[in-house]
Parts: sequence; C-alpha cells; structure tokens
Amino acid sequence: MAEAFFNKYSKGARAYSAGSKPAAEIDPQTVEVMEEKGIGLRGKKPKGFNSIPTTRFDLVITMGCKDECPFVAANKRISWQIDDPKGKPIEKYRKIRDEIEERIKKLLEGKF
Repeated sequence: MAEAFFNKYSKGARAYSAGSKPAAEIDPQTVEVMEEKGIGLRGKKPKGFNSIPTTRFDLVITMGCKDECPFVAANKRISWQIDDPKGKPIEKYRKIRDEIEERIKKLLEGKF
C-alpha cells in the first residue's frame, strides 16, 4: 500500500516495498481496498529484500518489524508501527489503507 501511494503522489521520487517473508501473492483484500482508491495491484507480486536495488536510500520506513527488522542502508529511518490487517474484516483494511495514505501525503509535504 505504501509503495503504491508514494509512487502515485510523489513527483519523480520512487518507493520500493519489500518484506522479510513475502507472501506468494498480494492479499486479495488489499487488492480490493486499493482498487477503491483507483490503484490497481492485480498481477503484482510481493517482493523480498533481495529484489530491491542495492543502494543507499534517502529514507527507509518500516511498518513494524514482526518477523525480522531488516538492515537497508539509508540516510534516515522512520518506524511506523502499523497493524497488519491480514485475517481481519475489510473495514480494518480500509482503516489501515487510509492511515498509510495520510502518512504518505504528510511525508511528501515534509510533515513527518
């Protein structure tokens, strides 16, 4: 969600999302709630850390290190403790989606 929102709203910057234990596919409810915002995730796959560029990033944001907190070289790090909606009702997905969208907008406005 965060990668998709960032890449939608940013002007020229690029976000990458990866996890320590990526699933085989994006959660169908995540796909559904993102489509409600006009963002299509169908056909995209979750990525592991080995699939993102090996570079020093300007900023790394973690969403909550449940499995493993990765080390990715970055000039700045932020931790957003955001719940994982997996297995919860669709309303929880929407709430988390909206929280991520607002945080991304504030980040891009320099208000993080």
